[in-house]
Amino acid sequence: MTDRAAITAAAAALAGRVRRTPVLTLPAGDLFASAPLTLKLELVQHTGSFKPRGAFNRILAAQAAEDPALAGGVIAASGGNHGAAVAYAAQALGLAAEIFVPEPTPAAKQARIAAYGARLVATGADYAAALAASRERQRATGALAVHAYDDAAVIAGQGTVGAEFAAQAPDLSHVLVAAGGGGLLAGIAAWYAGVVAVIGVEPESCPTLHAARAAGRPVPVATGGIAADSLGAREAGAVVLPIVAAHVARLLLVPDAAIAAARALLWDRLRLLTEPGGATALAALLSGAFVPPPGARVGVVLCGANTGALPEPG
Repeated sequence: MTDRAAITAAAAALAGRVRRTPVLTLPAGDLFASAPLTLKLELVQHTGSFKPRGAFNRILAAQAAEDPALAGGVIAASGGNHGAAVAYAAQALGLAAEIFVPEPTPAAKQARIAAYGARLVATGADYAAALAASRERQRATGALAVHAYDDAAVIAGQGTVGAEFAAQAPDLSHVLVAAGGGGLLAGIAAWYAGVVAVIGVEPESCPTLHAARAAGRPVPVATGGIAADSLGAREAGAVVLPIVAAHVARLLLVPDAAIAAARALLWDRLRLLTEPGGATALAALLSGAFVPPPGARVGVVLCGANTGALPEPG
């Protein structure tokens, strides 16, 4: 499994290519009444989400290994954020990129991908359909596939969020992380490795990891709701699941209404603009799905800001 050594190596590889994103520490009563809260502002990362960490690490590892697939460029399927990250990394490294997204992907995310010079293909109703189309295309071109979450190098790259957060806020007792396919959650959990309680938060309408945990393996689930473009992986990653089983303390579900309320609160109180997926971890606190125990010091990862609209008032 991905471990601290792999994440430390990823951090070295990513130096100068990704931002060390800031944290914002709030006293009890500022945003959440019962406990102090530290927010990891990964929404200000390049491309507007944490995703460049994993994308760069995967491609740089392939370059280091002189992978012949790179002659065909890189290819990825995405709900939007991963595609933008792969396009951004490919542009920075002088590689061609093809990105497959579902047709309902928000226009703001499609525009961001195209702005980084990638060939954009919108196809199918959901991420699973875009992934299938990307795999068919990859077999034809031989390009390097950069999976959104089910890849050890991608997970190690995402784990650098945890390494940074631990250095910036070393006294945390709990860290809440939104989960779709589970790459970010697995990476952060691999870094903390049980030293801090890492808690995964999924929308009720995208219960991918919950279903996988119940079945003991990745299983397809129906996905939808307001965060589906970023957290709507139909099936959890096989590489992700052992890390989640070993190092994630709890998995929680939150309703769309709580996600919308968290997003509105972040904008109203802090003027932080997140997409719904970026506010999902905070929704666990605000909805009561997670109640901090006495003395808890809680961290929350705000993981994405790619949206074309301000939130509705809470």
